[in-house]
Amino acid sequence: MKLLRVGPAGAERPALLDEDGTLRDLSALVGDVDGSLLADASTLDRIRAAVGAGVLPALDATGLRIGPPVGRIGKVVCIGLNYHGHAAETGAATPAEPVVFLKSADTVVGPDDTVLVPRRSTKTDWEVELAIVIGRTARYLETDEEALAHVAGYAVAHDVSEREFQIERGGTWDKGKNCETFNPLGPWLVTADEVPDPQALSLRLWVNGELKQDGNTSDQIFGVAEVVRYVSQFMTLYPGDIINTGTPAGVAMGRPEPKPYLRAGDVVELEIDGLGRQRQELKDA
Repeated sequence: MKLLRVGPAGAERPALLDEDGTLRDLSALVGDVDGSLLADASTLDRIRAAVGAGVLPALDATGLRIGPPVGRIGKVVCIGLNYHGHAAETGAATPAEPVVFLKSADTVVGPDDTVLVPRRSTKTDWEVELAIVIGRTARYLETDEEALAHVAGYAVAHDVSEREFQIERGGTWDKGKNCETFNPLGPWLVTADEVPDPQALSLRLWVNGELKQDGNTSDQIFGVAEVVRYVSQFMTLYPGDIINTGTPAGVAMGRPEPKPYLRAGDVVELEIDGLGRQRQELKDA
């Protein structure tokens, strides 16, 4: 299934995109697409049955904003330097273990919402990423099979980053990762049954129509199952939590001088096979 949330920011309602590309209203069945729904197998089965019966009312998508596909996100866990190509382009050593950091849940916006370039920013960068959406509470998972069984689905994420804040201002990476609007997510949460191999997904990103990133999750240093298993050793993952799994080569930071960092007026578009497409216009904060 392709689950999503539509409507004004803060007042989104649950919806589903069917196989014919028609937007369907889920409001009669569920209050929201959130952790409580993703952990409720019986309600998910009722949604599937309603889709099969053709009883879900259609929504007019004209002018309808798409919000983040998951509501009430508890936390966004991120994995840094998780593609061989990206580590190489930035001159970083291949990590022996996953590099873990956090983004605040309030950085999450819709897939086509405006992204704000922070005040005094000179190095705002792009990063297309595969996002894992957790569906079951995960603690101290032992095997890859267990880890994948705790995944509700996947989505496109844009891990926007300010490199000066992240790298040159001391402390941890948090200052360059948690600026307002720095995590567009969606358009859909695609349930795990529709993604048979998360290590075989192509990711692409364009800036002002020019292809900048063209990678595949097969280049990940730590795959989806290993990431979920690993993170569960250090924190409890709850239904509706998000894990951004890193970005392939092609970011501005990895390019020759003058590096083409993002500025107000730029347009970024990104997509992952089967998971949908995003488009953001950048403006000054």
